[in-house]
Amino acid sequence: MRILVLGQGKTGKLVAEVAARRGHSVHTLDINENREASALTPPFVTGFDVAIDFTTPEAVLQNMRAILSTGGKMVIGTTGWYDKLADMRSLAERKQAGLLYGTNYSVGVQVMLQVAAQLARSLKDAGYTFSIEETHHTSKLDAPSGTALTLGQVVKQAAGLADIPIESHRVGDASGLHVLEAKSSGDRITLTHEAFNRLGFAEGAVRAAEWLAPRIGCYDFRDVFAQL
Repeated sequence: MRILVLGQGKTGKLVAEVAARRGHSVHTLDINENREASALTPPFVTGFDVAIDFTTPEAVLQNMRAILSTGGKMVIGTTGWYDKLADMRSLAERKQAGLLYGTNYSVGVQVMLQVAAQLARSLKDAGYTFSIEETHHTSKLDAPSGTALTLGQVVKQAAGLADIPIESHRVGDASGLHVLEAKSSGDRITLTHEAFNRLGFAEGAVRAAEWLAPRIGCYDFRDVFAQL
């Protein structure tokens, strides 16, 4: 499979390495080679089966418009753009393209979301309050993280809550720590996911690209990760 990796930060570089190890042909573009999606011309894009984007919230929208408009396939690891999700979904559907997005491509995080939903449902009427704390590296641009926001949405929906406080920290090169706390007057329950490195994210993104390649439509990684 021919994979285009957009973004050459730490995660983007690891995605390229994982894709190559899995036997794919990989081409990478960093921001200097693709300013305002200038490299993503239709003839160039059609040379790839799937593009994987780990760039910035600003760049990813330009990249999506360029690739999806050609009917291309994209796996989006970048977060911080979901206010435009409806527009990008509509574009993918109109052009019969493929779009797979997710706030976190770690299978462990996806399982955490499922457990969090069950926890919230079980404690819904038991007098517990919920809070989330997340820690990432200092170069992460969005805060709270997309994963923390997704975790909050899952718990709010399951517990019927209007809001859940999220506390964000940016420390060194931290790969990602998410802690959900459920607290009552009598006890406390914590659910934690800690990433030791970015490998789980990279492997999940490449496997997502392999899954998306023969498909069209718009998909949330939460809904398909078990099929990878």
